[in-house]
Amino acid sequence: MVDRITLQVARYRPDRENEPVPQSYEVPLRKEWTVLDGLNYIKDYLDGTVSYRWSCRMGICGSCGMTVNGDPQLSCATFLTDYAPGPIRVEPLRNFPVIRDLVVEISDFMNKLTAVEPWLIRSEQRPVEDGEYLQTPQEMDEYQKYSMCINCMLCYSACPVYALDPGFLGPAAIALAQRYNLDSRDEGAEDRRDVLASADGVWSCTFVGECTTACPKGVDPAGAIQRYKLTAATQSLRDLLMPWRAR
Repeated sequence: MVDRITLQVARYRPDRENEPVPQSYEVPLRKEWTVLDGLNYIKDYLDGTVSYRWSCRMGICGSCGMTVNGDPQLSCATFLTDYAPGPIRVEPLRNFPVIRDLVVEISDFMNKLTAVEPWLIRSEQRPVEDGEYLQTPQEMDEYQKYSMCINCMLCYSACPVYALDPGFLGPAAIALAQRYNLDSRDEGAEDRRDVLASADGVWSCTFVGECTTACPKGVDPAGAIQRYKLTAATQSLRDLLMPWRAR
C-alpha cells in the first residue's frame, strides 16, 4: 500500500493569478487522516502560503467546507483513504467569489441568514420568574432536524438554482426559517412570510434535491422548502377566500 497521496490544491492569489490554478503536494496517507489533516500538513511542512478556513476539526463549526473531487464536503470529515490512490482535487466551494486559494466570500450567505430573522420572536415576553417556555418531545421533534444546520454552505455550493440566480434565498436560510416557524415558542412566522414567499424565496426552488444530498447533518433543506411551499400556498388561498382574516 502506498504511504503518500497527492493533493491538487486550487491556488488563487489575486496578485499573481487571474483565476485558480492547481498545485500538487504529496502528503502522508494515513488511515485516520482527513483532507483537512493533509492541508494542515502542507501548511506546516510544505507551503505556509496555502490559505483555507478551519476551526473545530469535529464537523461542528462548518468552516472547512470545500470541493473535494467535484463534490462539496467538510474537509474535516472526508478521509484521504477514501480517495486512494489519488490524486485528490481540493477546490473552493462553488457559487461563491474566491478571496484567496480555498477561502470564499460569504457575505451574501450571511445576509440571507439574517433576512429570515433566525431567532425566537414573541409578541410579549413572559417575566423570568414565571418560568421557562416548556415543550413536549413531540413539539421539539417538529423542528429539531432543521436545528442541526451548521451553516457550512455546502448546500449553496450544490444548489443549481443558486448557481444561476444568486438572488435565491437558498436552502440553509429557508431551512433555518422553518426551524423557528415550527418551534412552538415562536410567534414570528408572519414576520418571515414576506421573505420566504417572495419570488426569490421558496418559489425559486425547482426541487432538484442536491442540497439535501450535500448536507453533512441530514437537515433535508429540500424537504423544508417543499413544506413551506405548501404553507405559503395555503396561506395565500386563505387570504383570497377570507380577506377579512388577512394581515
